Amino acid sequence: MTSQSPKRIIFHIDVNSAFLSWESVYRLKKDPHTLDLRTIPSIVGGDQKTRHGVVLAKSTPAKTYGITTGEPVAQALKKCPGLICVPSRFSVYHDFSDRLIHLLEEYTPDMEQFSIDEAFLDMTETIHLFGPPEKVAAQIRERVKKELGFTVNVGIAPNKLLAKMASDFQKPDMCHTLWEHEIPKKLWPLPVRDLFFVGGSAEKKMQSLGIRTIYDLAHCDLKVLRSHLGVKYADQIHLYANGIDNEPVAEKEPINKGYGNSTTLSHDVDDYDTAFQVLLSLCETVGTRLRRDHVMCGCICVELKDWNFHSHSHQAMLDAPTDSSTVLYENACKLLTEFWDLTPVRLIGLRTTKISDEEFAQLSLFDTARKQKLENMEKAIDAIRSKYGIDSVKRASLAVTADNLRSQTLFR
Repeated sequence: MTSQSPKRIIFHIDVNSAFLSWESVYRLKKDPHTLDLRTIPSIVGGDQKTRHGVVLAKSTPAKTYGITTGEPVAQALKKCPGLICVPSRFSVYHDFSDRLIHLLEEYTPDMEQFSIDEAFLDMTETIHLFGPPEKVAAQIRERVKKELGFTVNVGIAPNKLLAKMASDFQKPDMCHTLWEHEIPKKLWPLPVRDLFFVGGSAEKKMQSLGIRTIYDLAHCDLKVLRSHLGVKYADQIHLYANGIDNEPVAEKEPINKGYGNSTTLSHDVDDYDTAFQVLLSLCETVGTRLRRDHVMCGCICVELKDWNFHSHSHQAMLDAPTDSSTVLYENACKLLTEFWDLTPVRLIGLRTTKISDEEFAQLSLFDTARKQKLENMEKAIDAIRSKYGIDSVKRASLAVTADNLRSQTLFR
């Protein structure tokens, strides 16, 4: 380490266009002559014919048309009529994610999986085993590319915030550092919206105060900022703008403590329709994991974090333990409509607890035949998809459920 190097060395690993990259690798393995989705304007998410759904991932060529993650598929197709839209296959994506995590575990035991396509590594105690940080990052990138078939960005910094910001610099397949002495040159000139957890609403309020860059935020009057954004949120982003983050790389939770997933959105969401689509994706991923591990959940919780850094959640016990994505989705949407007042949110999450082994999960006497059929159906779907591919069976019931919920809950 040089004298300028920090005591802590944190890596942030971020898969480039994760779902789309994994979709491409999966298709190329099945047919080496198929078109690589990464080389054309393409997205993962929704249905091209019905124009329903939201963009879950986009290719680099699609970005040139202004297509953004989280926007409606119909809107993306207006921007690029020739856009190729493919459905998602979450079981495949989780397999790729697991392979990535297994590879990263070879470098340090101190790892936190931040999302399905991101992970933090605390390399402080193990970096001496592998070499200089940038050399190790290059090795990780090359191994992922060679062994797994996709690319990642690696951010290197003294804390999680700066590592995440660094990995989001130029893409794809790049490594960037953001040490403390590099903050004035690399971080401060960026637009304030580029700072982690700054959404559109907060950006507008800060612009009214003359805060347009991260430098402006780092050097603003904190009292004025608090009066406009609230104390907790103002203090947090002011620290972030100065590169300060003392949060440790979290330890893994026990495997059966709970299953969940969350997503930080590319823009503020303030309508049920878009939120339902996000919940649909989260329920599909969580349901797949439950069924894969042969466990069921008895309680679900929907979590929101708004632009002002306030967290809200609402949970409910289920009538009977389940591993069904459909049942999770129906209950999650009901929970959402019960406690969300449409305040713009930047993060939506789903958490399941009360985990029980599949064979010991007793069904309620009041459990409906429909729920039983749904659970059996989803297991059958997983088996068919595993053998013949995700496109062999498509789930129409989830989209129908969204329409039903909108009519039942939004206008009650």
